[in-house]
Parts: sequence; C-alpha cells; structure tokens
Amino acid sequence: MRSKDRISYFYDGDVGSVYFGPNHPMKPHRLCMTHHLVLSYELHKKMEIYRPHKAYPVELAQFHSADYVEFLHRITPDTQHLFSNELARYNLGEDCPVFENLFEFCQIYAGGTIDAARRLNNQLCDIAINWAGGLHHAKKCEASGFCYFNDLVLGILELLKHHARVLYIDIDVHHGDGVEEAFYFTDRVMTVSFHKYGDNFFPGTGDVKDTGEREGKFYAINVPLKNGIDDASFTRLFKTIIAKVVETYQPGVIVLQCGADSLAGDRLGCFSLSIDGHAECVRFVKKFNLPLLVTGGGGYTKENVARCWTVETGVLLDTELPNEIPENEYIKYFAPEYSLKIPNGDIENLNSKSYIGTIKMQVLENLRCIQHAPSVQMQEVPPDFYIPDFDEDEQNPDERVDQHTRDRQIQRNDEYYEGDNDNDQNMDDV
Repeated sequence: MRSKDRISYFYDGDVGSVYFGPNHPMKPHRLCMTHHLVLSYELHKKMEIYRPHKAYPVELAQFHSADYVEFLHRITPDTQHLFSNELARYNLGEDCPVFENLFEFCQIYAGGTIDAARRLNNQLCDIAINWAGGLHHAKKCEASGFCYFNDLVLGILELLKHHARVLYIDIDVHHGDGVEEAFYFTDRVMTVSFHKYGDNFFPGTGDVKDTGEREGKFYAINVPLKNGIDDASFTRLFKTIIAKVVETYQPGVIVLQCGADSLAGDRLGCFSLSIDGHAECVRFVKKFNLPLLVTGGGGYTKENVARCWTVETGVLLDTELPNEIPENEYIKYFAPEYSLKIPNGDIENLNSKSYIGTIKMQVLENLRCIQHAPSVQMQEVPPDFYIPDFDEDEQNPDERVDQHTRDRQIQRNDEYYEGDNDNDQNMDDV
C-alpha cells in the first residue's frame, strides 16, 4: 500500500471557453464548472496543478494521419465552405462542427492526456487527472461523436514506451470504439468497455462477441448493456470483470475513462447510475494501487458532470466531500438543492439477472482464453517528444510570427493556483 498517492491534475481555462454551436449537446463549459467546484471544495490544495502544454501537430500525428491533423489545423468557420469534400472525408459537420479555436481546444485536451502519461511514466505522480480528455470516438483519419483527436490513444501510446501492458477501462454510456479500434490487433493494450448496446444507439459497435483479432484476439472486452442499469447491477458486474481482468492481464498502468453520460438523467444517456455508483467504479480501480490516468469523456447534463467529476476527484484524493455545495462562480447551476449527490434514475432496468449473468459468463470465458500477462520484448525506451523552446533573443524582429508561436511566449496569470502545489510554471520535468 502506498503511503499517500501523489496526484497531478491538468487544467487550462481556455478549454471551457469554446462553443460547439446552438443546440449542440457538447458544452465544454462543463469543464470550467467542474474546475470551480473542485476549487470550492479546496481539493486543489491536495494536488499538484498543471496547465498542460498544447499538443504539437507532430504529437497528434503519432496516431492520426498527417493530412487530417493539417486540415484541422488550418480549417476555420470562415473558410469551411471552400472544403466541402474534405469536410465529408473527415466526417466534420453536424456532430463534429468546425468552430472558432477548434484546433487549440484539441491541442489543450490532448496535451493534458499526453502530459499526464509522461508524468506517470517518469514516476512523478501515482495518479494523473485530465477531465478535459477522454474523447474516445475519434479515429485515425476522421472525427466522430463530438471527438476530433483521440487523446486516449495518444496517452496510451506514450504509456507503452514504459509499460509492457496497458489496461484501458471505459464507463461512458457509449462504446469506446476509437480506442478499441486503435489497439484491436495487439495484446499490449487490453480495452474494456461497459456501454449501452442495441436500438441503433451510437456508435453501434461493442458486441460481446467483438474480442480483438490476430495478436489482439481476446484483448478487447465488451460489456453491452441495456437501458436503465442501476448502481447495484452495474457495480457488481464492473467489480467482477475488472478484478478478473487485472488478475489475468497484470497491467503496469491503467487508463480510466469516466464518461458521465452513464449517469441518471443525462441528456443523451439511458442508464440509471447515481454519482455514488459511478464513483464506486473509480474507487475500485484506485484500490489496485497501479499507476492510474483518469480522464473525462461524455456527459451532457453539465451540472451533473461537474458534480460527478468533483466527487471522483475527491475519491482519488481519499477525501469525503460534504453534500452541500460551497459558494462558487457557478453556484446558480446547482439550484435549487445546491447538493452534490443526485438520486438514481427511475428508468426501468431492462438488464435482467439472467442477461447480466450471460454477459458475465461470456466475458469471463473469453478471459480464460488468454495466456496470463503476455510477455513483450522491451526495446530501448523512446524519448518523450523533444520540441525545442524558442530563444526570444535569437528571433528576427522583422520576421512574422504566427499566433500559435506568440501564444507560447505568453505566460498567463488569470487562473487560480496556490501555494506549494503551484507547479504551473515548472513543466520541465514532464
């Protein structure tokens, strides 16, 4: 048992200021609400707080195709009408619109997950949190399901430099299809996704029979569920499967995607989990005492997303939070109760005991088919990306400098960090 977990938390206030457009369910503003709730409970005093670097195009291209990265880098709302073929090719449009500062938004959330992975790799923390990350639907060459770049895949690729086996767990209501697809042919990443399946629910993948191929056969685990699953059914199934997965696979590190659209009352979801039920999964995974990278994901009733991820920050810090929400900038969103907990949903649970029993049996049977802890021939560890800093003295004052480069040279002081845990200006060790 570790004496006390060292926790790194990544946040940049700019990530919550973008707007996907009217009527779009994705509201990045939920990230500001979460952060301010974390601050109001004074959880920041127990963590190291970092502003992530903005992921460079070369880093994004470790998974995504260079042409897709380049296109997202240059497209703007004003120029998109000139690129209708490319918009169709890269699946940009209604679900994944082009909006102001899109690329910078992606750089921040992806940079947070990459930085989190690097701190874990360098043993600078035990748990790393990036609530802005968890965009699990993005594919190599296209956007999907409100996701443009797959920060989870980029973070896992980073972790694979130091770890023979990475376990990915996904409790978003939607199947973690982008992450599963990226590692479908390898035994070095085991993906485990608990999600709604059937009734043409997005993305339509994630049948229990989809288990991986070639070297990855049986290393993709899918737990397809029906509407209305409640805390008792979900947590029992989760604990049984994850305990067996960890025992069999023996990962060196765990990545946990905590999509909050599996909560009761979500605008797009159809499960009946309370925040306590959702957070119980986080508590269970933490108990393995393995290096842990935690991200956000879906979640479309934003006040409940903020509640959930704040409670789960508390769980990761072993801190019980009072139910009455303290005064904060977004307090009005939590009216009229101003309480942290939400009740279970009242949707009928269509997951019968026999259905859950059958799914559990199939998953455990598949797990028995794999050898314990596949070995891997470890090579020399590749370096973290080295991207040279700018030397302002050597720059030609007559040369035009693009906005992104100028932004890198500005230190922002408009966010709230405090005391010994303020590591914002000291990212050299990441």
